[in-house]
Amino acid sequence: MNEINYQQTPIGKIPKDWKVVKVKDIFTVETGTTPSTKKKEYWDKGDVNWFTPTDLSKLNGKTHIKDSDRKITEKALKENNLTLMPKGSIILSTRAPVGYAAVLEKEGTFNQGCKGLISKESAKVDTIYYCYYLLSVKHILQNLSGGSTFKELSKNRLENLLIPLPPLPEQKAIAKVLSTVDEAIQKVDEAIAKTERLKKGLMQKLLTKGIGHKEFKYSKELGCEIPKEWEVVRIKEIVQNRKGAIKIGPFGSQIKKEEMVPSGIKVYGQENVIKNDFTIGNRFISKEKFEKLKSVEIFPDDVLLTMMGSVGYSAVFPSNAEKGIMDSHLMRIQVDKSKCLPIFLSKLLNDAYIIKRQITAMSQGAIMSGLNSQIVKNIKIPLPPLPEQQKIAEILSTVDKKLELERKRKEKLERIKKGLMNDLLTGRKRVNVEMVLGKGG
Repeated sequence: MNEINYQQTPIGKIPKDWKVVKVKDIFTVETGTTPSTKKKEYWDKGDVNWFTPTDLSKLNGKTHIKDSDRKITEKALKENNLTLMPKGSIILSTRAPVGYAAVLEKEGTFNQGCKGLISKESAKVDTIYYCYYLLSVKHILQNLSGGSTFKELSKNRLENLLIPLPPLPEQKAIAKVLSTVDEAIQKVDEAIAKTERLKKGLMQKLLTKGIGHKEFKYSKELGCEIPKEWEVVRIKEIVQNRKGAIKIGPFGSQIKKEEMVPSGIKVYGQENVIKNDFTIGNRFISKEKFEKLKSVEIFPDDVLLTMMGSVGYSAVFPSNAEKGIMDSHLMRIQVDKSKCLPIFLSKLLNDAYIIKRQITAMSQGAIMSGLNSQIVKNIKIPLPPLPEQQKIAEILSTVDKKLELERKRKEKLERIKKGLMNDLLTGRKRVNVEMVLGKGG
């Protein structure tokens, strides 16, 4: 940063050719309301967009919104004095929660949980730039919000919020750079969704129909057809013949926060299993504490299953992972590899509909907030011969690797976007307007 070209302002250092203004200097701020839900004529066959914070929260990082979940009629719009926001204006959530923002692709109005920002002068304002800016200062908007039951950002405080005003061409160039990254993220999202659909179809086929079978039998226990050669067994029949082959992590009271140390024996939890990543996490216990909890040590090829909260995720503990124990949110299943491959059981537990259905049935009609070893021991699984288990696991692992690569690519793009927002929206780094927009920009 060349200090000569910057100025100190109430919102920090910004380029000398930028200004600091209040929101109300460049935007008209509108408020919304909810038309009476008792009047059917306000809602039945409505075709006017009526946005809420919930609509904005579902955008998952996107900066534009086209349609609302619920719509109102023209009659509701007029009789409740609602402002019909033009295409290109900004909707900002200012209550439960504060700080979601989007640019309208189509005109619409909104409820009392939002505020609308209409540009006063299009020759000075690019609303896409300001949508990104508002998203970047979400924490500031939340800090400005008042209220004991729930936070709400008042119209007055929003109107008086100080914001930068770069020259319009630079606003447009910054918005274009960030939009390009968003487009790349959206393409990766689409690739992830496509791969997940492929995986779901493969799971359904491979874990019930197998590979190359022509004769099938109906399994009453599983509620579906499976190949004639396959068996149906309970999980307790394919674990190692020893005490502790199915083991739940220690009670939370057995690992206290104050017993955690900066380095030592690692404590693994749900996040490791859900993300199938055993490199993350920084919880450790001493060697002395480990000796007391040695019964819950995890070994390579142990199948781990999440027990509480996010129930039913599974992963195989890899051979290259740090030595460690599991916490109270996990269960360890040690498989007899002469009967079942750990990776095959993990794939079944992770995704198979027939497994989820059994858990639901044994939980009296709904997935419980926590599993127990008795339920898991009695889950019935289809059991192909070992060579077929291996082939099925390899096919599904290939798809999982593809998904993992796509998710890492998305994470990288999101990090790039975050860095660009921090730098470009504040002028810490300048964009080459001509290069981004062309000489006409």
